[in-house]
Amino acid sequence: MLKAEKLNKAVATGESTLHILKDISFFLKKGKSLAIVGESGSGKTTLLGLLAGLDIPSSGKVSIDGSSIFEISEDERALVRKNTVGFVFQNFQLIDGLTALENVMMPLELRGNKKAKEKAIYQLEQVGLSERIQHFPNQLSGGEQQRVAIARAFVCSPQILFADEPTGNLDTKTGQKVVELMFDLNQKNNTTMVLVTHDIKLASRCDYQISLSAGELIESDLPSE
Repeated sequence: MLKAEKLNKAVATGESTLHILKDISFFLKKGKSLAIVGESGSGKTTLLGLLAGLDIPSSGKVSIDGSSIFEISEDERALVRKNTVGFVFQNFQLIDGLTALENVMMPLELRGNKKAKEKAIYQLEQVGLSERIQHFPNQLSGGEQQRVAIARAFVCSPQILFADEPTGNLDTKTGQKVVELMFDLNQKNNTTMVLVTHDIKLASRCDYQISLSAGELIESDLPSE
């Protein structure tokens, strides 16, 4: 489902070159979950961005469902993200001027889905927010905002969910609830899930883990392709 082949990311810094990622390769089967772990500055978020097609590698290849996402145009990559990928971010990234319902409806409306409202209400019910659908982000707690973000990520039934520190801005108890919700929806939808996290307990919930250090993959329990 998701394959990285010799991914490299380097940037010029004056007269030298900073190598952020070095020859990262792995394969993740459909419906499985993967945690990307490592110390700050190890390249975790950069790797996530490359896997999702949000950034371009210096060299290497990423394939989603057998199709290389860097051998197509940026417009075509945007279409892949819209139709295939869901995102959950540490800072939620909800639109302040929209209600919870409108935030979840938005990706459906961008697709021209005529049942956007119906589907968004259902997904908000799935994350336990049926009584909060008309509230704006500033009227919701951090945990509630993250649940809205999760509903928005899953409402289009993505094949792959990418999450960057999804519990990073939440207290331990709320974070645990969010984790349970993500894995529950992941299993119900057979979604492939890739997480960047510092949370050891969250990482251990995933089927597999890879560990980065200074941009290199130093440990992995992923099976070979």
